[in-house]
Order: sequence, then C-alpha cells, then structure tokens
Amino acid sequence: ATKAHIKLNTKKLYQADGYAVKELLKVTSVLYGAMNTKGVERADVSEEDSSKFKFDLGSKIADLKAARQLASEITSKGASLYDLLGKEVELREARTESIARPLEINEAEKVMKIAIDCVLEQVQKTKGMLNNVALDEANLEAKIEKRKLELERSQKRLQTLQSVRPAFMDEYEKIEEQLQKQYSSYLEKFHNLTYMEQLLDEHRRTEQEMFEEAANMLRLMQNRLKEEEQRLLKSGNNDDSDIEIQEDEGSDSEVEDRQIMKQRSTTETLLQG
Repeated sequence: ATKAHIKLNTKKLYQADGYAVKELLKVTSVLYGAMNTKGVERADVSEEDSSKFKFDLGSKIADLKAARQLASEITSKGASLYDLLGKEVELREARTESIARPLEINEAEKVMKIAIDCVLEQVQKTKGMLNNVALDEANLEAKIEKRKLELERSQKRLQTLQSVRPAFMDEYEKIEEQLQKQYSSYLEKFHNLTYMEQLLDEHRRTEQEMFEEAANMLRLMQNRLKEEEQRLLKSGNNDDSDIEIQEDEGSDSEVEDRQIMKQRSTTETLLQG
C-alpha cells in the first residue's frame, strides 16, 4: 500500500468485518486493473515467446547460493577496503619516506635473515604438529577398534540374554494376568462407585428440594394461621361492641318501664282517693 500510494485505514482492516473488505477492495481494484492490462498484452504473445521465459528453478539453486555467498564476501571486502583507504593518508607518508630513504644492503640482509629464521621456525612447528596429528590419529584408531570390539561383545551378550528365558518369567506372566483381572474389576468397581455417588448426589438434591418445599409450605401455613387469628380477633372485638350497645339499649328500656309503672301507680292512687 505504501509503495503503490494507496491510503488504507488500518483500524478498519484490523476489525476484519465489512469495512475491512471495503478497504481491501482498494488494493484488489488496482491489482485487477493491472491483471486486465497484462491479459491484453499476453494475448498477443505467442506460445513460442512464452516458452522462452520458462526455466528450471531447481538448477539455479546452486547459483543462487553462490551469488549470496559472493554478495556477502563483496560487502566484507568493501568494508575492509574502506577502512584501508581511510588509513591511506598516514600510509602514504610512511611509504614516501621509505622510498626516499636509500637502501642499505647490510640491513636488508639482516631483515631477510630474520624473516627466513621466522619462516623456518614456523615450518618446524607445523611439522611437529603434523607428527602429533599422526600420533593422535593412531591413538584414535586404536580406541575406535576397542570400542567396536566392546560393541560386538555387548551385542552378542544381548542376543544370548534375549534368547535365554528367565526362570521367573512364568510367574511374572501369571502375576500379569492376575493384575489385568484386578485392574478390570477395579475399573468396574470404580464405575459403579461413581454411578452410586451420582445417584446419592441426586437423591440428596431431591431431598433438599423437598425439604425446602416443605419449609416453604410450613411458612405459608403459619402466615395463613396468623392472618386468620388476626381476622378472628378483629371480628371478636366487633361482636363485644355490639353486645355492649345492646345492653345499653336494654337499660334504657327498663328505665322507661319503671317510669311508666310509677305513672300508673300514681294514677291508681289518685283514682282511689
């Protein structure tokens, strides 16, 4: 997108929904247009021209590896050359001084002798190292032969041990069969135990639910009884008030009767008189 100068909204792309598809259509439209233009050009190209561009990639792998190695070498050599060219200013002065200085044969001979002696010492060291390498090689070959002999002996011993049947093998097989039976019985018991535990849990769950239902029923019955008691108490208070009212009314009627009787007695006495 950056190379083709296509503006994309990364947030919509990371959402991975319909908006992401709209963003991807920007890229696909460009690629589709390019494919259409290439298709028109390829239609004009004949099969012979297309066969020219076919090559075997497998045969070029070695060339690719060599090119990669050469590229790494070129970069390393270029870096070293850059460093050396940076030191050229100092080396130029030393070189000009050495060239301008007159050459003395005696000093040159001494330097050459010293260099020859150094080279001879290095040659002696390399010869000694080669001799040591030969000795080490002989020692290693002897050790390898010993290891091979030990390996052959151990293999033969292993074959003999495998061919010989031990005395306790019969008992081992019997015990293995018994163990297999015990394991099968253990599996059955384990399955039964888990099933029984599941049933027990279900039974406890149902009992708990029944207990909760009974407790709820008892609570409802208690609430109903309390409501009935309160209703009865209210109705009892109303009856007492009615009785008191009736008693009051009876007392008033008795007073009136007494007054009537007194009036009658007075009238009777007056008539008698």
